[in-house]
Amino acid sequence: MIWLPVLGLVVGVALGLVTHVAIPVAFSSYLSIAILAALDTVLGGIRASLEKSFDGAVFLTGFFTNTLVAALLAYIGNQLGVDLYLAAVVAFGVRLFQNIAAIRRNTFLLLRQRKIKRDNATRHIQS
Repeated sequence: MIWLPVLGLVVGVALGLVTHVAIPVAFSSYLSIAILAALDTVLGGIRASLEKSFDGAVFLTGFFTNTLVAALLAYIGNQLGVDLYLAAVVAFGVRLFQNIAAIRRNTFLLLRQRKIKRDNATRHIQS
């Protein structure tokens, strides 16, 4: 199921590039935090898929909940005159890097396991 979050990311980026939607500057903080939340969820989905613990319901509810809560936090911050969205930016930024590191580790582990299997198969054929 690794293809679902990757497909969602590709479709979203393609739609963004094709539609040329202009976002008013007043909404830029909302959009930026929503994009961070969405990226966090997508990378978390890829990580869960590599760790064989992916659940589609958890992925979809996490995607919408994280995005809405982040936008709400930015809205409340704007109403109070406090940059509350920075708290979400830091939290999502840390999680993004943690997910990227886990994806990298899992990918290297998978590649090493495939190489070992290939080497063992080659030795078996030669003997």
